[in-house]
Amino acid sequence: MRRFTRQLTQRGLRAAPALLLTILFLALPSSFGWGENAERMIVDKAVDTLPDEMQPFFQANRTFLIQHVTDPLQEEAKIPAEQPKGFIALDHYGPFPFTALPRTYTAAVAKYGRRSIDAHGVLPWQIGLYSKKLTDAFRARNWDDARLSAALLAHFVAAAHDPFKSTLNSDGVLSNQLGVNDRFGAGLVDRYQRFFYMKPNEAAFIRDPTDHAFEISLDSHSWLESILLADRRAHEGLSGYTSEYYDRFYAQAGAVLVRQLSDASTDLGSYWMTAWINAGRPQLPGN
Repeated sequence: MRRFTRQLTQRGLRAAPALLLTILFLALPSSFGWGENAERMIVDKAVDTLPDEMQPFFQANRTFLIQHVTDPLQEEAKIPAEQPKGFIALDHYGPFPFTALPRTYTAAVAKYGRRSIDAHGVLPWQIGLYSKKLTDAFRARNWDDARLSAALLAHFVAAAHDPFKSTLNSDGVLSNQLGVNDRFGAGLVDRYQRFFYMKPNEAAFIRDPTDHAFEISLDSHSWLESILLADRRAHEGLSGYTSEYYDRFYAQAGAVLVRQLSDASTDLGSYWMTAWINAGRPQLPGN
């Protein structure tokens, strides 16, 4: 289990439940988290974390995976019902580390009701679902389904590493920092990616894909306060979000950004490898 050294304070998140639910849905259309460049970087680096037996298939499909990892972004933009699949508002469930929320979907629904669970996001369960889809595709040796499931799984694993996909304050609306998620997950990446040193670890087997997804989301959530503080400090004395603002923001939050992107690549490779192992380690084609 990951260690958490930062406990999120809950300032500004104690509005009435109905108001919070309204705010959440108002924020969703602009709450896409990582930009396309970030997701593509995560996928590109994840391929290199895999063992030799998996390399031919994933190297041959690297371009496909990079192109299709962002497919759910378009679906989320067009279909509101798709949006809860890409986030989980952990802070709806009490104080950190949110132990009131069961980690099995059936138990969570039994406790809170399907409507509330779905409204506040189902991201960890979505990762568990696509992990199984990829496992099933590998087991059936359905390589077209496998590469598509791998790309879609990549989107959701990347989302779990985005701190703003773990909170009711998804777009900074509750802390009066509207657009902070885009400034962090897209603005900093687009401006400074040539300076990034992403070095993910080798892929490792994941015992429980859904439970591990919850751990990822918790870890991501624990960085929120430091990112929000960096955004406020970077904007002090400035009338807009200028180049000076981004230089300041990157100086304060860049290390967290690169850490999350690197960890996302490690975890994504681990999910791909886990699905392959659980499928019986089938021989993968090189095209």
